[in-house]
Amino acid sequence: MTKKKKQEKRAETRELLDQFYSVEFLIKETGEVYQFKLRDISAQGLGILVREDSRVLQYLKVGDTLDVQYNPPRSSDTATILKTQIRHIAQKEQGAPGGHFVIGLEVISS
Repeated sequence: MTKKKKQEKRAETRELLDQFYSVEFLIKETGEVYQFKLRDISAQGLGILVREDSRVLQYLKVGDTLDVQYNPPRSSDTATILKTQIRHIAQKEQGAPGGHFVIGLEVISS
């Protein structure tokens, strides 16, 4: 990826973080809806922190595509559903609390 494309991607990430506070998605196998605070996880982009003992980790795999609801900071504003791909799942990246996995997200279409 060229430096310019990385800068454009970073700008898109920043815009999403300014617009949205949290994400939620349905795990079809269980019917459970999970909600997580949206985070800026360094130059790679968006992500969420998930406790290492959370059941959701059993159902998420790198490369999975989910319909994710992006929630704005104010509940009076409208949420947006975006197709989102799981880019990586890593245990405790730098700056993350212990006992958590960092799950990298990439919006692939609206």
